Amino acid sequence: MIITAVEVKHIFQQSADALRENSEYLVELDQQLGDGDLGITARKIADALEEYISQTQDEADIGKWVMSAGMKINSAAPSTMGSLLAIALMRAGKTAKDQTEINENTLVEMLKTGTNAILEKGKANLGDKTILDALIPGVNAFAESIESGDSIDEAGRKMLAAAEAGMESVTPLRSKVGRASWVGDRTEGKVDPGCALWVFVLKGLIE
Repeated sequence: MIITAVEVKHIFQQSADALRENSEYLVELDQQLGDGDLGITARKIADALEEYISQTQDEADIGKWVMSAGMKINSAAPSTMGSLLAIALMRAGKTAKDQTEINENTLVEMLKTGTNAILEKGKANLGDKTILDALIPGVNAFAESIESGDSIDEAGRKMLAAAEAGMESVTPLRSKVGRASWVGDRTEGKVDPGCALWVFVLKGLIE
Protein backbone atom coordinates (compact mmCIF):
# COMPACT_ATOMS: atom_id res chain seq x y z
CA MET A 1 0.00 0.00 0.00
CA ILE A 2 1.23 3.47 -0.87
CA ILE A 3 0.70 6.39 1.52
CA THR A 4 0.93 9.89 0.06
CA ALA A 5 1.77 13.19 1.74
CA VAL A 6 -1.92 14.14 1.63
CA GLU A 7 -2.82 10.96 3.50
CA VAL A 8 -0.09 11.60 6.08
CA LYS A 9 -1.56 15.04 6.74
CA HIS A 10 -5.00 13.46 7.10
CA ILE A 11 -3.55 11.06 9.70
CA PHE A 12 -2.18 14.00 11.66
CA GLN A 13 -5.52 15.81 11.46
CA GLN A 14 -7.30 12.75 12.84
CA SER A 15 -4.71 12.57 15.61
CA ALA A 16 -5.31 16.23 16.47
CA ASP A 17 -9.06 15.62 16.57
CA ALA A 18 -8.60 12.66 18.94
CA LEU A 19 -6.33 14.65 21.26
CA ARG A 20 -8.78 17.53 21.49
CA GLU A 21 -11.81 15.29 21.93
CA ASN A 22 -10.21 13.46 24.87
CA SER A 23 -8.30 16.34 26.45
CA GLU A 24 -10.69 16.82 29.38
CA TYR A 25 -10.51 13.16 30.32
CA LEU A 26 -6.72 13.31 30.10
CA VAL A 27 -6.80 16.21 32.57
CA GLU A 28 -8.82 14.03 34.97
CA LEU A 29 -6.47 11.08 34.61
CA ASP A 30 -3.37 13.20 35.04
CA GLN A 31 -4.74 14.94 38.13
CA GLN A 32 -4.84 11.54 39.84
CA LEU A 33 -1.18 10.83 39.07
CA GLY A 34 0.44 14.21 38.49
CA ASP A 35 -0.35 17.87 37.98
CA GLY A 36 -3.16 17.49 35.47
CA ASP A 37 -1.45 19.30 32.62
CA LEU A 38 -1.49 16.45 30.08
CA GLY A 39 -4.92 17.41 28.78
CA ILE A 40 -3.72 20.99 28.33
CA THR A 41 -0.67 19.67 26.47
CA ALA A 42 -2.95 17.55 24.27
CA ARG A 43 -4.95 20.63 23.27
CA LYS A 44 -1.79 22.61 22.55
CA ILE A 45 -0.48 19.81 20.34
CA ALA A 46 -3.83 19.59 18.52
CA ASP A 47 -3.87 23.35 17.92
CA ALA A 48 -0.26 23.33 16.71
CA LEU A 49 -0.87 20.45 14.31
CA GLU A 50 -3.97 22.02 12.82
CA GLU A 51 -2.21 25.32 12.29
CA TYR A 52 0.77 23.53 10.75
CA ILE A 53 -1.42 21.46 8.42
CA SER A 54 -3.21 24.57 7.16
CA GLN A 55 0.10 26.31 6.46
CA THR A 56 1.81 23.44 4.62
CA GLN A 57 -0.71 22.16 2.09
CA ASP A 58 1.86 22.18 -0.73
CA GLU A 59 4.67 20.32 1.09
CA ALA A 60 5.10 16.92 -0.59
CA ASP A 61 8.25 15.65 1.18
CA ILE A 62 6.79 13.37 3.85
CA GLY A 63 9.98 13.13 5.88
CA LYS A 64 10.52 16.86 5.95
CA TRP A 65 6.87 17.46 6.80
CA VAL A 66 6.89 15.03 9.74
CA MET A 67 10.18 16.42 11.08
CA SER A 68 8.83 19.96 10.91
CA ALA A 69 5.61 18.86 12.63
CA GLY A 70 7.77 17.61 15.49
CA MET A 71 9.53 20.96 15.72
CA LYS A 72 6.16 22.73 15.72
CA ILE A 73 4.98 20.60 18.64
CA ASN A 74 8.22 21.14 20.51
CA SER A 75 7.70 24.89 20.27
CA ALA A 76 3.99 24.89 21.08
CA ALA A 77 3.98 22.31 23.90
CA PRO A 78 7.40 22.18 25.60
CA SER A 79 6.19 19.86 28.38
CA THR A 80 7.52 16.37 29.05
CA MET A 81 4.98 14.68 26.77
CA GLY A 82 5.25 17.41 24.15
CA SER A 83 9.02 17.02 24.05
CA LEU A 84 8.80 13.23 23.81
CA LEU A 85 6.33 13.30 20.93
CA ALA A 86 8.34 16.02 19.21
CA ILE A 87 11.62 14.08 19.27
CA ALA A 88 9.77 10.95 18.13
CA LEU A 89 8.38 12.75 15.08
CA MET A 90 11.68 14.45 14.26
CA ARG A 91 13.54 11.13 14.32
CA ALA A 92 10.78 9.28 12.46
CA GLY A 93 10.70 11.95 9.79
CA LYS A 94 14.35 11.40 8.98
CA THR A 95 13.44 7.84 8.00
CA ALA A 96 11.22 9.15 5.21
CA LYS A 97 13.31 12.14 4.15
CA ASP A 98 12.99 13.08 0.46
CA GLN A 99 10.08 10.65 -0.04
CA THR A 100 6.76 11.84 -1.46
CA GLU A 101 5.20 8.40 -0.94
CA ILE A 102 5.87 5.70 1.64
CA ASN A 103 4.83 2.06 1.94
CA GLU A 104 3.91 -0.01 4.96
CA ASN A 105 7.52 -1.07 5.56
CA THR A 106 8.68 2.54 5.78
CA LEU A 107 5.79 3.24 8.14
CA VAL A 108 6.96 0.40 10.38
CA GLU A 109 10.48 1.82 10.37
CA MET A 110 9.15 5.26 11.25
CA LEU A 111 7.13 3.90 14.16
CA LYS A 112 10.09 1.94 15.50
CA THR A 113 12.44 4.90 15.15
CA GLY A 114 10.01 7.18 16.94
CA THR A 115 9.53 4.66 19.74
CA ASN A 116 13.28 4.30 20.21
CA ALA A 117 13.59 8.09 20.43
CA ILE A 118 11.08 8.14 23.29
CA LEU A 119 12.93 5.29 24.99
CA GLU A 120 16.19 7.21 24.83
CA LYS A 121 14.85 10.61 25.86
CA GLY A 122 12.34 9.45 28.46
CA LYS A 123 14.75 7.07 30.20
CA ALA A 124 11.90 4.69 31.05
CA ASN A 125 11.33 1.02 30.31
CA LEU A 126 8.45 -1.39 29.89
CA GLY A 127 6.67 -1.85 33.20
CA ASP A 128 7.48 1.63 34.49
CA LYS A 129 3.88 2.67 33.72
CA THR A 130 4.42 5.23 30.99
CA ILE A 131 3.28 5.72 27.40
CA LEU A 132 5.86 3.09 26.42
CA ASP A 133 3.69 0.34 27.93
CA ALA A 134 1.07 1.02 25.26
CA LEU A 135 3.43 2.24 22.54
CA ILE A 136 5.94 -0.63 22.41
CA PRO A 137 3.44 -3.54 22.35
CA GLY A 138 1.35 -1.70 19.79
CA VAL A 139 4.22 -0.93 17.44
CA ASN A 140 5.54 -4.48 17.77
CA ALA A 141 2.11 -5.90 16.93
CA PHE A 142 1.84 -3.59 13.92
CA ALA A 143 5.28 -4.60 12.65
CA GLU A 144 4.59 -8.32 13.09
CA SER A 145 1.23 -8.00 11.36
CA ILE A 146 2.73 -6.20 8.36
CA GLU A 147 5.55 -8.77 8.18
CA SER A 148 2.99 -11.57 8.07
CA GLY A 149 1.27 -9.96 5.09
CA ASP A 150 -1.71 -8.26 6.73
CA SER A 151 -3.15 -5.05 5.34
CA ILE A 152 -2.41 -1.75 7.07
CA ASP A 153 -6.02 -1.67 8.33
CA GLU A 154 -5.70 -5.10 9.93
CA ALA A 155 -2.28 -4.26 11.33
CA GLY A 156 -3.75 -1.07 12.77
CA ARG A 157 -6.48 -2.98 14.56
CA LYS A 158 -3.90 -5.33 16.04
CA MET A 159 -1.80 -2.34 17.11
CA LEU A 160 -4.76 -0.82 18.94
CA ALA A 161 -5.60 -4.11 20.67
CA ALA A 162 -2.00 -4.57 21.80
CA ALA A 163 -1.77 -0.97 23.02
CA GLU A 164 -4.97 -1.35 25.03
CA ALA A 165 -3.70 -4.62 26.52
CA GLY A 166 -0.41 -2.95 27.42
CA MET A 167 -2.22 -0.08 29.13
CA GLU A 168 -4.40 -2.49 31.09
CA SER A 169 -1.41 -4.61 32.13
CA VAL A 170 0.28 -1.72 33.96
CA THR A 171 -2.86 -0.13 35.43
CA PRO A 172 -2.54 -2.16 38.66
CA LEU A 173 1.13 -1.18 39.04
CA ARG A 174 2.82 1.73 40.76
CA SER A 175 4.24 4.49 38.55
CA LYS A 176 8.03 4.46 38.64
CA VAL A 177 9.16 7.57 36.74
CA GLY A 178 8.29 11.25 36.44
CA ARG A 179 5.92 13.27 38.58
CA ALA A 180 3.57 10.29 38.97
CA SER A 181 6.28 8.39 40.88
CA TRP A 182 6.03 11.00 43.65
CA VAL A 183 2.46 9.91 44.35
CA GLY A 184 3.65 6.41 45.28
CA ASP A 185 1.15 3.66 45.97
CA ARG A 186 -1.79 5.95 45.16
CA THR A 187 -0.98 5.39 41.47
CA GLU A 188 -1.80 1.70 41.80
CA GLY A 189 -5.02 0.85 39.99
CA LYS A 190 -5.01 4.15 38.10
CA VAL A 191 -4.81 4.34 34.29
CA ASP A 192 -1.56 5.87 33.10
CA PRO A 193 -2.40 9.10 31.23
CA GLY A 194 0.41 8.63 28.71
CA CYS A 195 -0.86 5.18 27.77
CA ALA A 196 -4.37 6.58 27.50
CA LEU A 197 -3.22 9.38 25.21
CA TRP A 198 -1.66 6.92 22.77
CA VAL A 199 -4.70 4.64 22.84
CA PHE A 200 -7.00 7.60 22.14
CA VAL A 201 -4.89 8.61 19.14
CA LEU A 202 -4.98 5.07 17.76
CA LYS A 203 -8.74 4.83 18.25
CA GLY A 204 -9.15 8.12 16.40
CA LEU A 205 -7.13 6.76 13.50
CA ILE A 206 -8.53 3.24 13.36
CA GLU A 207 -12.13 3.32 14.52
